[in-house]
Amino acid sequence: MNSGNIHGKVVLITGASSGIGETTARLLARQGATVVLAARRKDRLQKIADEITRDGGVASCHEVDVTQKDQVEKMIAAAVAQHGRIDALVSNAGLMALSPIASGKTGEWDRMIDLNIKGMLYGIAAAWPVFEKQKSGHFINIASIAGLKVAPGNTVYCATKHAVRALSEGLRMESRGKFRVTIVSPGYVESELMYGTSDEATRNGVVEAYKQNAIPADSIAGAILYAISQPDHTSVNEIVVRPTVQEF
Repeated sequence: MNSGNIHGKVVLITGASSGIGETTARLLARQGATVVLAARRKDRLQKIADEITRDGGVASCHEVDVTQKDQVEKMIAAAVAQHGRIDALVSNAGLMALSPIASGKTGEWDRMIDLNIKGMLYGIAAAWPVFEKQKSGHFINIASIAGLKVAPGNTVYCATKHAVRALSEGLRMESRGKFRVTIVSPGYVESELMYGTSDEATRNGVVEAYKQNAIPADSIAGAILYAISQPDHTSVNEIVVRPTVQEF
C-alpha cells in the first residue's frame, strides 16, 4: 500500500482506547504519522501512547468526553498547540446500544444520539477553523453498515449511523475544493461495541453474531490508512468493509 502521503501527518482519533481507534492509531504511527489519541479512559490511552512511543512512533493523548463540546474544543486546541496542526480527524467514538423500540430505553437512545451524532459534529465544528487556516484537512467519519440498512431491534442505532452518512455527505459538498471527507462503514468487527446494550436478549444475539463472523479491527484501520494515503487531489469518499460471510 502506498503510504507516502501519510508520513508526518498529524491524525487525531477519537474513541482511541480500544478497537478500531486503537488499532488505527498503532497502524498510522507505524507508517510515520503523529497520532493524537482521544477517549475517556486516560490510563488506557496513556498505555497505548507509551507503547507507540516505545516502538519509535510519535503519540500523545487526551482524556475527553466527545459529548461535551467544551472538552472537544479544548482537545483540538491542545493538539494544535502541541503539534502545530491537525491533518486528519477520525471521528470514531461511538455507542451501539441495540434494543427494540418497544423496550423504551430512552436513556440509551439519548446516549447514542449524543455520542454518535453530536460527538462527531462537535469535532467537526472545532476542527473546521483549524483546517481553514491550514487550507487543508481530512474528515474521516466512522459510520456502519447500519447506516446503509435498517434492521429490527437496531432501529435507533441505524438512525444515528444514517445521520452520520447524511452529515458526512453534506460536509463533503460544503467543503468541496478545500477538505477531504471519507465515510468508513464497517460490518461485524472485533471491538467492545458489541457489548453496548443493556437489553440482555439483544446483546446475546449480537455478541453471538459478532463472535462467529467478526473481522479484526485492523481491516478497518487499513481502510482508513488507504483513504489518508491518497494524493491530496484525491478524496476517497466512502468505504464499506464487511466480513466476506456477512449477508446484510
